[in-house]
Amino acid sequence: MTHTLTTKAVRGGLWAAAAAALLLVGAAPAPATVQESRASDWLYLSVTRGDGGSSDTRGTLLLCEPPQGHRRAAEACAQLDSVGGDISRLPLKQAYCPMVHAPVTVHARGQWRGHAVDYRQTFSNDCVATARTGAVFALDDDEVKEVKEVGESSEPNGRTRPAG
Repeated sequence: MTHTLTTKAVRGGLWAAAAAALLLVGAAPAPATVQESRASDWLYLSVTRGDGGSSDTRGTLLLCEPPQGHRRAAEACAQLDSVGGDISRLPLKQAYCPMVHAPVTVHARGQWRGHAVDYRQTFSNDCVATARTGAVFALDDDEVKEVKEVGESSEPNGRTRPAG
């Protein structure tokens, strides 16, 4: 008889512990929604063309709720979401880029999903930078040429090579 009572007491104690755990889980705050977390996402983006003493730097603040900062902000935010804000993980866009040395340094610093972001990279030219970083650094600038995707004809007066 004693053995039966002990088993019932242990089972009762386990049920009480399980019920208490369920109450705690139910009382936990709901995870943040995409809108709430996107409101705190921001990146200060800068693009510097040239090297050394002569350079041209442009910058903007990229916000994603609502998308603003440059003409392709919505696309940039979607691309950043797909890689958790890690710009170095953006997929390489297959493109033919001119073999012209016109250095471009891109820099992003800020916060994405509660994590600090600090990305800086120098590319040989605008085309390679765009192929590597997508829409993120597409600041409003008439001088920035669209990337020629693989399969499109290249410029008749310049040599081209795949980006990478």
